[in-house]
Amino acid sequence: MSEFLDFLKHQFAYVAIGEFRPGKFSEAQQLFEAAVSTYNQGFEGAYLLQESNSDRGIAVIFWDNIDDMDANRNEVCEAIFAKMAHLFIKPPVTNFYEVCSKIDPQRNSPERELTTA
Repeated sequence: MSEFLDFLKHQFAYVAIGEFRPGKFSEAQQLFEAAVSTYNQGFEGAYLLQESNSDRGIAVIFWDNIDDMDANRNEVCEAIFAKMAHLFIKPPVTNFYEVCSKIDPQRNSPERELTTA
């Protein structure tokens, strides 16, 4: 029964879309990686995407539930994000999204597995 309940449980994604001051994306990337490395309970992974030839990007952080993000806030993480704040041209646009489906590639099969969250 727990496998069925796990199947019904939806994952959440915290998404931040922003633009850094010219030439500051690399510094922001290092700070992002340092902050995310402090996460543990409920953390399911993260991506930092950079638009080609720009300092615009999208950060996506996956969580088991929204409360896990608040539970993972700590002094180290907050200090890192404070160092990052001045690198933005303006504050990023942020939001939470529910992960509705996830498609994983199958290495040995032309068919793909579709998992509806």
